[in-house]
Amino acid sequence: MGSMRPPPLLAAGSRVALVAPAGPLHGDVDVKRAVDSTRALGWDPVVGAHVRERKHYLAGSDEHRLADLNAAANDDSIDAIWCIRGGYGSMRLLDALDYDAWRRRPRALIGYSDITALHSAIGARADLITFHGPTARAHLTPFSIAGLEQAVCAGGSYVLAAQDGETLHAGRARGRLIGGNLALVSSLIGTPYAPQLEGAILFLEDVNESVYRVDRMLTQLRLSGGLGRVAGLAFGQFTEIPSATDAQEESRPLSELLHEVAARCGVPCIANIPVGHVGDQWTLPVGAIAELDADARQLIIDQNS
Repeated sequence: MGSMRPPPLLAAGSRVALVAPAGPLHGDVDVKRAVDSTRALGWDPVVGAHVRERKHYLAGSDEHRLADLNAAANDDSIDAIWCIRGGYGSMRLLDALDYDAWRRRPRALIGYSDITALHSAIGARADLITFHGPTARAHLTPFSIAGLEQAVCAGGSYVLAAQDGETLHAGRARGRLIGGNLALVSSLIGTPYAPQLEGAILFLEDVNESVYRVDRMLTQLRLSGGLGRVAGLAFGQFTEIPSATDAQEESRPLSELLHEVAARCGVPCIANIPVGHVGDQWTLPVGAIAELDADARQLIIDQNS
């Protein structure tokens, strides 16, 4: 499974860079909430120079979003980089990220949704564990705060139990925890930044996607060979599914599709874990070793392996 390094744990006084590598922010309200949440966790926020910019559906030009990311990665006083929001745009930066800086000075990367692209690329190019967790502008619930602090402040070995989880295929599997947003995972297939799915515990979530589009993306993963190589599957939340607009798009229940995928893959599989575009969410260390116990609906995490 190769070797992946955990970044140093965060503590009171850790300096955390706040960046916007993808979609634009909703003005100062997002920046203020990000700063306030950082301070509430006991960390020292450092706001990127260009986070308030906007260029169409992006948080400024590629050059400026990249500059904030690379500046934080090259600043040895920065202990973590917390993405303020997702949206779209991180993929546009992957071929110009300073991966040498991440290898030289490992640090935590936190975020989800579009940030999946950064998790995949930095994990692969810098052999570094990163953190699929809430964005800095989110309204953090006690559940999400506890999960974030467990992952980035405590680390070690721990158990995540999906209280509302569902077993789709029984069994236990062990592998590297890989994944994130389904649209990003599928879009990265065929690029040098695609997640390494061989022997992985693959977790997936998405938002605002019709069931047939989820079907299409999962089928792409299957036809590309990725789903045939995973050790286990964990489906998170698929929220805000649009209603079918005509008879030809007559929808099917998402649960039916996920059961079909689990049966086809034949590996331990659970659904409805608290990961995705929801208030209460786990923070998952992408690249860490994990054991999926589908019967108990648990992930046993070991960030030090």
